[in-house]
Amino acid sequence: MTSTLSAIAVDCRDPESLARFWCDALGYHVHGEAEGYVGIAPEGGAGPRLDFLLVPEPRTVKNRLHLDLRAADTDQDGEVARLVSLGARRVDVGQGPEVSWVVLADPEGNEFCVLADLEEA
Repeated sequence: MTSTLSAIAVDCRDPESLARFWCDALGYHVHGEAEGYVGIAPEGGAGPRLDFLLVPEPRTVKNRLHLDLRAADTDQDGEVARLVSLGARRVDVGQGPEVSWVVLADPEGNEFCVLADLEEA
């Protein structure tokens, strides 16, 4: 037997704002809301949900889990520019200039990567 990935839980200070960023970034929609919680999911349910949960403390260290994204409708540079326009920012986590991915942080500082186009990978 195996398990399937249903949801990724993200502790955060502002679930509504962070859910809005990730909806725009991934093309997801809000599927559930309650006090201190916003859940988002892909259209049609193909893929894991992201559940944003209110916590009182700010993020203080590098996240131990991060998402890797790959552009669906543009190249890597275009996707990075789009995500930055939504509120992401470039971050340096010591990745060096030779890597094929770009490290960004969402509005609460959670790092994620934008991978190179498949042809470049």
